[in-house]
Amino acid sequence: MTRETALYERDGAIVTITLNRPEKLNAFDDAAVEALSEALACFDTDPDANVAILHGAGRAFSTGADVLRRQLRPREELERFGGPQGRGADSGRLFTHAVNWKPVVAAVHGYVMGLAVGIALDCDLLVAEAGTRFQITETSRGLGGSVYWGLMRLRGAGAFGDEVALTGRWFTAEEAAAAGVINRLAPAGGHLEAARGLAEMLNANPPLSVRSTVRARRREIARVRSELSAA
Repeated sequence: MTRETALYERDGAIVTITLNRPEKLNAFDDAAVEALSEALACFDTDPDANVAILHGAGRAFSTGADVLRRQLRPREELERFGGPQGRGADSGRLFTHAVNWKPVVAAVHGYVMGLAVGIALDCDLLVAEAGTRFQITETSRGLGGSVYWGLMRLRGAGAFGDEVALTGRWFTAEEAAAAGVINRLAPAGGHLEAARGLAEMLNANPPLSVRSTVRARRREIARVRSELSAA
């Protein structure tokens, strides 16, 4: 399966999904969200695929929602979606509709902002290239970073998660690694290789054993998201 904004390639039992909008730093408009959703669904139902690696083409993993593009919506759509971020602003929906609960490893570099932070944290394992910069942009936009705070707490971020969610400040892959938010800190240009190494380790285990843990983890994420949304 290949769509312009999300490329799907399988090598043995390991799939690589590439966010492919590099001219926009892989910002998500509606088409990009739909393409990623379709790629993840294809992976979930592919009988020959056990693990996926998600990364971005070009200079960044993703700068989040393409707010400028979405501000061009008709007024009735802005009101229906609650603002310019639109229906793709909840990254959890991309992962909670799985049937087979296969693991996804995020391999990030460059910039990871807003919606993309949620997508990266929703992935089951997270690899970041040294020097990668993250930002929860929802805080400064008046949208609140409570869900991102919850996702970081699940990864054990503690006081660090409190700080970056409340201030919306930039933070680095090195800080995230020290706080336990990411699984591997890769050298420059090495994030895909590191992610591939993790994917091969996952693939070496019995698939149903891995999937039971993925299912438990994502259900806990869904519970936390539901509680934070109701607060």
